[in-house]
Amino acid sequence: MGVRRKVLQIEVKQRGLHRCPQCRSLVRLRRLAFGIWQCPRCGFTFAGGAYVPQTIMGRTITPEELRAPERQRQAMREAARQRATQ
Repeated sequence: MGVRRKVLQIEVKQRGLHRCPQCRSLVRLRRLAFGIWQCPRCGFTFAGGAYVPQTIMGRTITPEELRAPERQRQAMREAARQRATQ
């Protein structure tokens, strides 16, 4: 694959619609600098990838995702209590 085709693929990803981590709206985020992005709707500025706002490795974890393991542990404890009382 040629260099021009690779650059085109990167630019298509970069200029596409992305979800803002603050207001969760699907918009075209502004790239202010290398890895610095801003939402035009809410004005939230955040660090992301060089060419895309959220990378797989540095994906922003939402509070709901942080609470999910806690809920699973609590459900397992309740299930264990119910088994112990039976």
